[in-house]
Amino acid sequence: MEVPDFFRCPISMELMKDPVTIPTGVTYDRRSIEKWFFVYKKSTCPATGQTVVSTSDITPNHTLRRLITAWIEDLGRTSSSSAASSPPSTSASAAVNKDDLASLLAAIDSSSPFKVGSLKKLRAAVESGGGNARADFVSLGGIETLGRIVIQVLSDSADSSTVHACEHALAVLTHHLPLPEDALTEPDLIKSMLTVLQRGSAESRLHVLTIFQSAVKSSNRKWTSVITDNDIDITKSLLDLLSDEVSTAKSSSYALDVLIGVLGRRHSKKNRLKAVEAGAVHVLVELLIDCPSRHRCEKALFALKLLCECAEGRSAFADHAVAIAAVAKVAMRVSDAATKLSVKVLWLVCGGGGGGAAERVLEEMVMCGAVKKLLGVLHVDGRSSTKEKAMRMIRLHGGVWRRYPCCPSELRGYLDYVNGSDSRLH
Repeated sequence: MEVPDFFRCPISMELMKDPVTIPTGVTYDRRSIEKWFFVYKKSTCPATGQTVVSTSDITPNHTLRRLITAWIEDLGRTSSSSAASSPPSTSASAAVNKDDLASLLAAIDSSSPFKVGSLKKLRAAVESGGGNARADFVSLGGIETLGRIVIQVLSDSADSSTVHACEHALAVLTHHLPLPEDALTEPDLIKSMLTVLQRGSAESRLHVLTIFQSAVKSSNRKWTSVITDNDIDITKSLLDLLSDEVSTAKSSSYALDVLIGVLGRRHSKKNRLKAVEAGAVHVLVELLIDCPSRHRCEKALFALKLLCECAEGRSAFADHAVAIAAVAKVAMRVSDAATKLSVKVLWLVCGGGGGGAAERVLEEMVMCGAVKKLLGVLHVDGRSSTKEKAMRMIRLHGGVWRRYPCCPSELRGYLDYVNGSDSRLH
C-alpha cells in the first residue's frame, strides 16, 4: 500500500519513524532534519526556505507518531486478512503498449502537477513490460524526458513533489543500464543526481550510485570528462555517503566503485587533489579499520593506492595517525589482492612514489608491525612484484628499522644474511 504523503519526511520522502516539528511548523523525520542542520550546516527550512533562528528548537510530534503507528498496525491486519482472497495481479505489460507509453511520457513532460502518478505507471510498465516496453521507451525519447525531470530538482522552486518525481524517474532509468554515452553529458543532470545523493532517500541514493557505477563499468569516459571539465565536485558527495554510518553495504560498495572510476582516469590528477582536500584518505582509512567485507576492503585499498600516487595523497596518508597500522593490518590477512595493494601503498609512502620516506613514517612502520608483515611477504613461495617491493623496502630502510628496540629479530638476521652475501660477492 502507498504511504500517505503526510506520513513521509519531506527530505527523505520515506515513512517517518520519529516525526519532529521545527519552528516553521513543518514536520520532518528527526534523523533527516538533524542531518540537514548539523551535518550540512543549513539554517533554513528545506520545505519553505524560511530561515530557522534556532536549529536546536525541535519538538516531537507525538500526534503524528501515534497516527503513523496506528496506520502501520492497521496495514498489517488488512494485508494478512486479504492475502488469501486477493486475485492474481494483472501484468502491467498487458495493458501498456507503445501508444500508452507515448501518452505517459507526454504527461510527464507537461507542466501538469500530477507527474508522480504518471511516473508510477511508467515505472510499473517498464519494470514488468519486458524488452519490448523498454525498447519502445528508449525509441520514444524516454531517457531524455526523465533526464529533464531529474534536473528539476535543482530549481529554487523544487518542493517535495519535485523530489518525489525525481526519485521515480531515477528508478526507471536504472532499468535501462548502461545508459547511452551521451545521456550523462549534461552537467546539470549530474549535479542534480549529486543533490539526490546528498539529500535523497536511501532508495534514490542507491539508484544514483547504480547509474554512476554502470557508467564506470561500461567505460563511459564522457561523463567523467564532464565532471572534470565543469569542476563538478562528485568526490565530496561520495565521501559523505561512505562516512554515513547508516549507508547500506551495497551503497558503500557502489560508491567505492564510482570513486575509483573518477580517480583512476588518465589525467585525473585534478580529481585526486580534490579528493585529498575533501578528506578521502581519512575516510578510506576509517573504512579499513573495521571493514567486514573483503571486496570493500580491496576497493578501499585500491582507492588509497590511487591517491598515494600523488604527493598530496602520500602526505595526507603520512599525517593520519593510524593509516599505516590500518593498511598493515589487512596485509597477509584478508586476501592476496589486499596484500598486494597494502604493500603497494606502503611502497609508495616509503619512497617508491617519488621523494624520500619521512622518519616518522619509517618509525610508525616498525612500531605498528608493518615491517613484520613485509618480512612475512618474503616467505611467500614464488616470485612476484609484491615480494620484490617488500624486499626493496627492507633493503632500503632496514638500517633505520634495526635501530629501534622493537625491531623484529628476523629483520636483523635477514639484514646480516644480505650484508654477508654482498660482502662475499665483493
